[in-house]
Amino acid sequence: MSTLSTDTPGPDRPRRWPRRRWAVLVLVAVLVAVLGAGAAVVWRLQSNLNTSPLDLGNGAAAVEDGPLDVLVMGTDTREGEGNDQYGDDGDSTGAGLTDVMMLVHVTEDRDEVTVVSFPRDLVADLPECTDPDTGSVHPAEEQAMLNSAIENGGPGCTVAAINELTGLRVDHFMLADFNAVKELSSAVGGVEVCVNEAVDDPKSGLKLPAGVSSVEGEQALAFLRSRAAFGDGGDESRIRSQQSFLASLARKVKAEGTLTDLPKLYEIADVASRNLHVDEDLGSVPTMVGLAGAVRGIDLGSMAFVTVPTEAYEPDPNRLQLQEEASAELFAALREDRPLTSPTDAASGAATDAPSSSAEPSASATPTPAVDPATVPVTVVDASGAENRDQEIVELLEDAGYAYAERGPEVTELPGTQVFFGTGWYEAAVQVAELLGVPSSQIVPTTAIAGVQVSVGQDFTEGDRLDVGSVLPDDLNGQTAEQFTCQQAAEEW
Repeated sequence: MSTLSTDTPGPDRPRRWPRRRWAVLVLVAVLVAVLGAGAAVVWRLQSNLNTSPLDLGNGAAAVEDGPLDVLVMGTDTREGEGNDQYGDDGDSTGAGLTDVMMLVHVTEDRDEVTVVSFPRDLVADLPECTDPDTGSVHPAEEQAMLNSAIENGGPGCTVAAINELTGLRVDHFMLADFNAVKELSSAVGGVEVCVNEAVDDPKSGLKLPAGVSSVEGEQALAFLRSRAAFGDGGDESRIRSQQSFLASLARKVKAEGTLTDLPKLYEIADVASRNLHVDEDLGSVPTMVGLAGAVRGIDLGSMAFVTVPTEAYEPDPNRLQLQEEASAELFAALREDRPLTSPTDAASGAATDAPSSSAEPSASATPTPAVDPATVPVTVVDASGAENRDQEIVELLEDAGYAYAERGPEVTELPGTQVFFGTGWYEAAVQVAELLGVPSSQIVPTTAIAGVQVSVGQDFTEGDRLDVGSVLPDDLNGQTAEQFTCQQAAEEW
């Protein structure tokens, strides 16, 4: 397992290369590409790679076969070709700050992937780190910004901080700048994203019509960077859009057979090797080749994207801190290599093999609703494209006691079903979502309505319950790769 260890390879004890290797996002394409590319291509890719030490804290241990943990980071540096257009150099010099931090955990059996996002506004203790270039020692810091760890010698210090925070041992890291995002999104031919309403965000440059659009290059970068465009304008709303982007990317790679398209893979491999900074162990093309097979057979419903549970940081409400109990349970599940997703029963929508939890089961099979359905105003809008689908859902709600259910206005067709709720109607929205089998990741707050609104998407054109193959625990925010999610545009620009 990838848990913390103090064992390090001695001078006469070579590091053992683990057989199991896996990379996240489009870099996984590098692996298969070099298999048939020949020595010249391997040399070219090898010479492109930019590397640095994995862990600047207490040192990285040799890793045996088992679970795999990869820390994927995005930096906001303005240095480097093409990056200066996103602000003055003074905004973020050197390595910049890690405005994206995602820990990718792949189970030992290679049947589940969990991607945990850490908000850039998260406060945490930072370990002592030694700069590999200068030898300077950066002292440990208490309650500092997690995204500033990279300034203490490079990405290896962020790895050390995540190791201490989670109790895991990160096996590899990948660091991308703005240019990497643009080129990689174009190399895969664009990624489909969805917004409920038209977006025009002058801060990021994101401009999209309502519905589904394919983004690449500048618009892909703008979608991933934008904070003002979605939800409440906070980092958690931005993380939600990033998770939706990655889920869509996973579906695209699976559907198009990218992992078997060697010309496409070589193009992606070349772009990736020129634009990503990786740890020294991963900076070996033969090691990368070993990454290819692990991801191919993983089902989309077993790819989970979650946000680490957080709460407001009391000394500064503009910052976040970990929710102690919930985050400890999440990290324990990763250390123990327990899956987060659970298959659902087709009829009830309930998880058939829920992850272990300390919660006691309900004593009643039919608990009393927290909110009386007869008091809940519910509007149903048809974004599915199926004739009279909104009326069918209204009738289903009426049969369940929702006396104030009614059809709403026509809306743009959308791929995913969502449940919106106005101020004070969260519990009611949860009840409606449970009735219809809508995952918690699709329950969205808004000030634009009073009560609850169901937007029936193209994934729910028939039946009484949304057919979802697997679900996440209710106490985690996120989605699986099989779920189509749309972003709620911010109501104030």
